[in-house]
Amino acid sequence: MKVAIIGGSGKMGRWFASFLLQDGKKVVITGRNEEKLLDAKKQLRVETASNAEAVKSADVVLLSVPISEFESVVKQVGPYTHPGQVIADITSIKAHPVEIMHKYIKGSILGIHPMFGPGASDITNRNFVLTPTNNDERALAQKTRGYLEARGARVTMMSPHEHDEMMTIILGLSHFIAIVSADTLVNLGRLKQADAISGSTYKVLLTLAGSVISEDPEFYASVQTSLPGIAEVERLFQEKSRAWANLVQAKNNQELVKRMNTLKNRLEKDYPDFGKAYKNMYRIVEGL
Repeated sequence: MKVAIIGGSGKMGRWFASFLLQDGKKVVITGRNEEKLLDAKKQLRVETASNAEAVKSADVVLLSVPISEFESVVKQVGPYTHPGQVIADITSIKAHPVEIMHKYIKGSILGIHPMFGPGASDITNRNFVLTPTNNDERALAQKTRGYLEARGARVTMMSPHEHDEMMTIILGLSHFIAIVSADTLVNLGRLKQADAISGSTYKVLLTLAGSVISEDPEFYASVQTSLPGIAEVERLFQEKSRAWANLVQAKNNQELVKRMNTLKNRLEKDYPDFGKAYKNMYRIVEGL
């Protein structure tokens, strides 16, 4: 089997190229930046080609391109796809990319979202979301699920729209908190001193902030501006922030305790690992 990775010179493209090579697949990669493409070719020892050439020769095409460029790339490669091929994307948004693939591509398509970044060592215990939209895609998703689970991954299937609604919370809110926390910490101007005497909670917060800010800003910006309903979720976060800040400012210990106990009861009910959260935080810190 030959797999073409469009955008294979990027971080996630390289990750999947390495994974597929280790799994015995033939891989050809493409990339818009010639220097990065040559570097990836040398690092991975793979074939490189233009988008058109790579797609023509492949059994499976993996689209690993920025959301902002997704439609233009799919429109470009669409004429070179053919029935019998499998074309999958690994963007963090699903509804719009799946719609675009349906519009331009001749082969079988599948929306795939690997719920991890290029820092992952392998796919063992990593989450994947597959987003089929019809019977043919559901059959393809079941085959893909079997392939991934046989290699230790955890797979969930849902519609593209349901996926995007969930990602508004899972990615959108998490990234937003990390970005705002980084901005706050930088503006306080005492990063070095705080790091020198910090405890576990601060280290986890700083790690979260740094993990987002240290990576590709175009990716995080595109997620923030592409997810449906993100403005409403972030507006709720801002309202809750103001409400809690007002209680702190008023030194209202009684109401703070009351609200924290209410949250504790909700989390104990809806969050299976709640009782392990404190110990898990130390496990994270000890792994740093």
